[in-house]
Amino acid sequence: MKAYKFVAFTGVLVPAIAAAQGAQQQEKRLNIIHIMSDDHSYQTISAYDHPISRIARTPNIDRIADEGLRFDRAYVENSLSTPSRACLMTGLYSHQNGQRNLGPGIDSTLTFLPEILRGAGYETAMIGKWHMQCEPKGFDFFYVLNGQGAYYNTAFKSHNSHGQYIQETGYVTNQITQHTLEFLEQRDTTKPFCLFVHHKAPHRNWMPDLDHLGLYEDEVFPLPETLYDDYSTRGSAIRLQKIDIRDHMDLDRDLKVRDTAKVKNYFKMNRSQLRKWDEFYAPRNEKFRSMGLEGDELYEWKYQNYIKEYVRCIKSVDESVGEILDYLEANGLMDNTVIVYTSDQGFYMGEHGLYDKRFMYEEAFRTPLILRYPEGVRRGISTDVMVQNLDFAPTYLDIAGIEKPDYMEGCSFLPVVLKNGKEPSGWRDYLYYHYYEYTPLLRISKMDGVFDKRFKLIHFYGEDGTYDEFYDLKKDPTETHNAIDSPRYSRDIKRLKARLSRFREDLKVDEF
Repeated sequence: MKAYKFVAFTGVLVPAIAAAQGAQQQEKRLNIIHIMSDDHSYQTISAYDHPISRIARTPNIDRIADEGLRFDRAYVENSLSTPSRACLMTGLYSHQNGQRNLGPGIDSTLTFLPEILRGAGYETAMIGKWHMQCEPKGFDFFYVLNGQGAYYNTAFKSHNSHGQYIQETGYVTNQITQHTLEFLEQRDTTKPFCLFVHHKAPHRNWMPDLDHLGLYEDEVFPLPETLYDDYSTRGSAIRLQKIDIRDHMDLDRDLKVRDTAKVKNYFKMNRSQLRKWDEFYAPRNEKFRSMGLEGDELYEWKYQNYIKEYVRCIKSVDESVGEILDYLEANGLMDNTVIVYTSDQGFYMGEHGLYDKRFMYEEAFRTPLILRYPEGVRRGISTDVMVQNLDFAPTYLDIAGIEKPDYMEGCSFLPVVLKNGKEPSGWRDYLYYHYYEYTPLLRISKMDGVFDKRFKLIHFYGEDGTYDEFYDLKKDPTETHNAIDSPRYSRDIKRLKARLSRFREDLKVDEF
């Protein structure tokens, strides 16, 4: 394992090396577009054929899948927004790049992926959610949100705004799309480009485009199999969490029922926008109050309205993808552009009664990933090869013809694409996961763990106790039966514990 101290040194060498490599391969390098939403679950992309997405379809994201490769085993190394973005920019685990939690942390002296690409002759751009407490670096063009940004009339800081955030009128997904198309229009056509399009949606508290407020209103979404999970075989972490729909999804902030003034960003809307908002929510809320729901009826009403608000936000993201694809087609760019759609992590759609992410259980750990490669590969196929968000940076460098720096932990999954989804020889057998952020507000335990595609070992530690859980996803795909004490799995538990210890030692993990 490479020493971590080597990373800072590469900041001087990597751009120069990349430039030399890039000069030799300028003619054949492909453009790269990385579209990443915030908290977008694979369950709500219809290419993954989940019951929710059979109702709320995503035809434009599906276009990428129909012409590309769908990854069914794509995962994150830390299911949290800012660490995921730091991982994308550095190709390093959270404890290596410094961004373990939300807020401060990123080591901005590290060389970021776009710096390497720009040094090799790529034009680089970032539009949307940056969400790290350092300046966007390595970009020729950027329009980034202030933190999370607002859903309506948000402000952007740009490459030419002199450090100021300037408020713009409109819906955030549409604004991000507009600035994306601006970059594509004014880019230097003599250079290949790498474009990061990072949507705010569908991050909590799920505020749709005003034109989509009534979408799916009459639909009844199927209840998850584990909505009423009683956690009977699990430890304290899932019992003590505060991200369950029944008790912790707020009727005001999340579902906009009682007092719209409490809804985040409500007063960022102008009068015209507020009128549309109230025309939809006022009669809906009056009907809700007249029903007097309690117990399971209230629980299921909350679930239905959570899903509807969420997929309404997804509708705008899907439309954005469609606009970008249409632009590429109209301008002859589809044949030399790699297009990736993903999320910064997974998200619970009511499984185990939860919303949010953070746990190593499948719905939060696993993320959607769809890639369209322009030539030489089969279309509309899927793969179960295990990849991780650590792999994005090495993959994009590989696509650009740039050798991966030694310090990057991930592996290029370009060979998986070129082998039509088949696993390359010598590919990884295990993934390592680590979540560091314990807050009393959400009360989700710290954890790390290891996964081998079938078996998953999760080690919980911290304020609410230290213990392990073990799952066989082949026999227990919903992860409701913790088998840590089962003699039947003693060999596999021992094997995964040994592999977890090795990860900690090799990666120099300093807490667990």
